[in-house]
Amino acid sequence: MTTSAPPSPPASASRTEETRVPAAAYVNLVVATVGFGLTFWAWNLIAPLATHFQDELGFGTFANSFLVAVPVIVGSLGRIPVGALTDKLGARLMFPLVSALTIIPVLLLIPARHSYWSLVLVAFVLGIGGTTFAIGIPLVNSWFPPSRRGFALGVFGMGMGGTAFSGYFSPRIWQHSQDLPYIVVAFCIAVYCVIAMLLIRDHPGRKIPTTPLTARLKQAGRFRVTWELSALYAIGFGGIVAYGTYLPTYLKTWYHLSPTDAGTKAAGFAVLTVIGRPIGGWLSDRIHPAVVTAWALVFTGILSQCQAFAPSLHWAGTAFLLGMAFGLGVCSGSVFALVSQVTPVEQVGSVTGIVGAVGGLGGFVPPLVMGAIYAGQHSYAIGFGLLTDLALAGAVYAAIRMRQASREV
Repeated sequence: MTTSAPPSPPASASRTEETRVPAAAYVNLVVATVGFGLTFWAWNLIAPLATHFQDELGFGTFANSFLVAVPVIVGSLGRIPVGALTDKLGARLMFPLVSALTIIPVLLLIPARHSYWSLVLVAFVLGIGGTTFAIGIPLVNSWFPPSRRGFALGVFGMGMGGTAFSGYFSPRIWQHSQDLPYIVVAFCIAVYCVIAMLLIRDHPGRKIPTTPLTARLKQAGRFRVTWELSALYAIGFGGIVAYGTYLPTYLKTWYHLSPTDAGTKAAGFAVLTVIGRPIGGWLSDRIHPAVVTAWALVFTGILSQCQAFAPSLHWAGTAFLLGMAFGLGVCSGSVFALVSQVTPVEQVGSVTGIVGAVGGLGGFVPPLVMGAIYAGQHSYAIGFGLLTDLALAGAVYAAIRMRQASREV
């Protein structure tokens, strides 16, 4: 008598098993996204109020640009060690810890707002709020299967909406009391820290690296794709940070809007980047993320060139700026979908830290350039033209090189 082997499970069943997502994954995604949004509100707390500081303290346009760009430095460079520490220590510890540390510079803004150089000093420390990005990416990446990962990372990226909250609410809260915005943000983050300690969980199958932090960072730095992705992210996310922080100043200077109206317009810009990011991730689950990145950058570059002609804000200027925001958001979502495809799981935090750092630094330079160009030329056309050049160059590179990118590490 012969016996036959048990039938293999159908391919559809194995695919269902592969894409099944536990409830804990969604809990971690939601909590991480909320924390990212709150710390990003803190990270961008100075930008929508910078024109008030400028009027009260009497510093110039370039000094204003420098002030709003300063938090980006620490928030960007800090992602490198924070991402590597997340690989080692886990997000369950790092998320509430870094969020709690962010409260300190937020409250220090209250005494610092009476002096320009005190503001600059606190702004450096405030940058720690921007490092939570490098904590959330490896956390979300570990909980979701590859077929769902792009969209999940895009949803987490919606935490960038913290800049929209900052742009819309901070000037309005400031009108009631000049200290109140900092107190509100500090209180919200404090409540979040308690929630994060209770709800965030590292994936039980998380691979914990055994090599030292410096060795892991060196290894991540040797990957070619680390720097290729960094360059693309510097254009996409760097553009978001640059225009998110500098847009209130640009709108006030060029279009003569009030600080509150400028903050509201900047909030609309941030909302479109937030909407674009999960769409970029969702598209990347269905189309190669390099293709999504290329088309998003082409779209952004064309609209940036249109805005260089300084159209009326009544409809054309608003449409161009919002369209740029959407394109940059899609690009940011697709680039990090690509990170998850070409990076070893145990190195996602380290690579994310470097990519996120370069992307953030990509947002540090443009406000300074825009401020310097306007101070010398009384025009922003050159600045928008430079974004066009960068976006189109990035689109070509993504379309040609990154389509062949694989696990070369």
